[in-house]
Amino acid sequence: MAEDSKDQKTEEASSKKIEDTEKKGNFTQSREVTSSFVLLASIVGFSMAGKNATETLMKTWYSILAEMGSTNLNVHELFSFMKWHMQNFFLIIGPILAIIMAAGLLSNILQTGGLKFSLQPLSPKWSKLNPMKGFGRIFSKTSVVELFKSIFKISVVAIIAYYAVKGHWDEVPTLMGYGVHQTLLFMGEVMIEIMVKVFLVMLILAALDFAFQKFTYLENLRMTKQEVKDERKDLEGNPLIKQRIRTVQMEMTRRRMMSAVPEADVVITNPTHFSIAIKYDMKNDAAPVVVAKGQNDIALRIREIAKENNIPLVEDKPLARTLYKNVDVGQLVPASLYKAVAEILAYVYKLKRKTSNI
Repeated sequence: MAEDSKDQKTEEASSKKIEDTEKKGNFTQSREVTSSFVLLASIVGFSMAGKNATETLMKTWYSILAEMGSTNLNVHELFSFMKWHMQNFFLIIGPILAIIMAAGLLSNILQTGGLKFSLQPLSPKWSKLNPMKGFGRIFSKTSVVELFKSIFKISVVAIIAYYAVKGHWDEVPTLMGYGVHQTLLFMGEVMIEIMVKVFLVMLILAALDFAFQKFTYLENLRMTKQEVKDERKDLEGNPLIKQRIRTVQMEMTRRRMMSAVPEADVVITNPTHFSIAIKYDMKNDAAPVVVAKGQNDIALRIREIAKENNIPLVEDKPLARTLYKNVDVGQLVPASLYKAVAEILAYVYKLKRKTSNI
């Protein structure tokens, strides 16, 4: 069943699903990218602060050795001793740790596309207590890949360290004539060399791993066709509800249109298929206005209302068809139809005068 469900996920993850997943605290992240940033920060930190750290370390050792015979370790002296050495420790390691922490934070910001927070990963998940699922995670494809990556990294570091030390092996005997300070500087230079070479290899591994993590992330978010349809319904609304809304809106528009028919001056008909109600207010309108129009049943209803309100009906098939197709309700009659409409209105006004005289 699980394989069938996976086979059905043929659609790419939508932007909404990716956004919802990120809100839960799940992002495309590669440990190798973070490790590369931290390693680079360590190289920069040791290069910038290594000499100062070595000097501070030497001063601390000299102080300890110089005061070893004269120090009376009572409670007060012991507290001062510990405080002083803790301060020296933070002076040695503090700047380097600050650079490393900033690099780790920066790597995560770059991978997630900004500084994002989510409390959902902190919420308890009882499914994680299931031992079967735990074994499944241990022997999953991701765990196997992580295992091989760890073995590969250990092997790379061991090989690089071996050849780096081998390259400086001839210099080791000369260290016997160096002081502690010079020996520490030599060891620091070798360490930086190893770290730089490891970083270059880690850079390639990080690029490959990020691409793999991105592919796996999007692969796990793939959707079935039904999920795509359901999401589209949620975003756009249920089609049945939208159709119902459109129907109600059309009915309201139709009622407003029908209420304007009694105010029309004339209704031009096809005579059976089209009806167009026209009103002309010489004081307010630059041209006659179409106040209502309809086809078939609506056209019949317009004619009925017109008869009930003694609105003249004039049959003109070409004009009725042209007005219906080219002029919307509320629009002025175009200039190309002025003459034809004006003739009908003149006829209607003449007919009304005759009726009033009788």
